[in-house]
Amino acid sequence: MPSAQRPRAVFAMDPVHLPLLFPEPLLHRLRRTAEIDPALVVRDFADPAAATALAGADVLVTGWGCPRLEADVLAAAPRLRTVLHAAGSVRSLIGEALWDHGVTVSSAAAANAVPVAEYTLAMILLAGKDVFTHRERFRRTHTGPAHAETASTGNLGRRVGVIGASRVGRRLLGLLRPHDFEVLLHDPYVDAAEAAGLGARPLSLEDLLRRSDIVTLHAPDVPGTRHMLDRARLALIRDGGVLINTARGALVDHAALTDELVSGRLHAVLDVTEPEPLPAGSPLHRLPNVFLTPHVAGSLGNELERLGRVVVEELERLAAGLPPAHEVRHADLTRVA
Repeated sequence: MPSAQRPRAVFAMDPVHLPLLFPEPLLHRLRRTAEIDPALVVRDFADPAAATALAGADVLVTGWGCPRLEADVLAAAPRLRTVLHAAGSVRSLIGEALWDHGVTVSSAAAANAVPVAEYTLAMILLAGKDVFTHRERFRRTHTGPAHAETASTGNLGRRVGVIGASRVGRRLLGLLRPHDFEVLLHDPYVDAAEAAGLGARPLSLEDLLRRSDIVTLHAPDVPGTRHMLDRARLALIRDGGVLINTARGALVDHAALTDELVSGRLHAVLDVTEPEPLPAGSPLHRLPNVFLTPHVAGSLGNELERLGRVVVEELERLAAGLPPAHEVRHADLTRVA
């Protein structure tokens, strides 16, 4: 394609992420498709050093560390037509001015779902083997469990309740298929036929909580889901049940969850919390029935290249006159992350 027909693009993110998102071969492919200067990474849309590039930009390639895109961006980049986000949710990134202006937005959320689903599967399998309990006991006693202590351990027929057929939820449902689980699903936007196609049995939220051995959260953080697992619903999970949260801490009433965990009635694997990070004095740091990780389920290290690849593929579609494959519409934000 002649150079004049290539879209002009500008990076807008924390530059520390650029080498992992776009390693050299991928960056070369990107530069074949769009006019972009990898030495210019905008952190402030009022920066005079970026003014010329922004004034001619058709596309912003955004990522973690990009400031919120409000009317000031349109003033600095009057030709802007597309935002390609090399990360997950755009909820906190795109302001109303850009939506109103008709800017097309695409996200790499589907690519970011891959490691989150993999992390969740790993935790489900470990929780089903009661690995965290056995590890704590082994650290104290240096002996293995007695036969009676393993009677309820194992993944055969374990009931896994998935809350939310989101991108991560659907990816997880696919990963669960080869295993001998009974999979339950709650999602108000998924009917019985679609749930069956995903390999799950649809249930109300309350019934899913009552019947599951392991509950994993994959719903979006929207006003209607805040504290969806409140004190009353947490109480429905069976004694010894496991809650896994890789979505957002706000989906759970953390005061109620803390009480359940301190009592020892439930177990939890928490990659996200409310607040995040937890205060140093939180009992969740010390409880043997809690496995905390610092928001690492999403893309890290070499997994970031997967996000960059989505952006390059979207740019190639744009240059060919095709619509984006991963467009995010404003109306969708009422029910997706």
